[in-house]
Amino acid sequence: MVFLNRIYTKSGDGGETGLGDGSRVPKDAARVAAFGEVDELNAALGLVTANCPDCPEIALLRVIQNDLFDVGADLCVPQTESEKVNKALRVVPAQYERLEKAIDRLNEGLQPLRSFILPGGTPAAAWLHLARTVCRRAERAVVTLTHTEKVNVHSLIYLNRLSDFLFVLARVANDGGKGDVLWVPGASRDG
Repeated sequence: MVFLNRIYTKSGDGGETGLGDGSRVPKDAARVAAFGEVDELNAALGLVTANCPDCPEIALLRVIQNDLFDVGADLCVPQTESEKVNKALRVVPAQYERLEKAIDRLNEGLQPLRSFILPGGTPAAAWLHLARTVCRRAERAVVTLTHTEKVNVHSLIYLNRLSDFLFVLARVANDGGKGDVLWVPGASRDG
């Protein structure tokens, strides 16, 4: 349970922040950057749900937003070799398996791609493509963190599946892919 009675503490005024285990690190530490990117992704999904209430799978997007807080909490508490099972909140396979099932279900109704897709189409699709790119950036930040610190692999897998889900959902939001804006290689070179 979270209880916040003060929003500012002044403890970060010197450029450090606290992690979930109580340790303090610089605000630009790889771990802080990783869960910060996840926070930005969550905000991008909030823009989707706020601006496009008719977006397909809106209920699942809200579940995903909650999952992203789990990812952030997971990243905020460094793993230890002696960590007891279920002591820290960690992402589990069931969370990304839900995304895999949704991807398979949604992709069944889409035509195979014959070109790359430009971000755009409907407002919902455009916002989803933006969220997908933020998701990929968050994933890269977590990969960077894995080079120096132990990270729950399920958090990384979750972000990878989520970017795929957002891509497929953007196509669904573009009238089942009929409104996808296709890349035409070299289209403006002769003009």
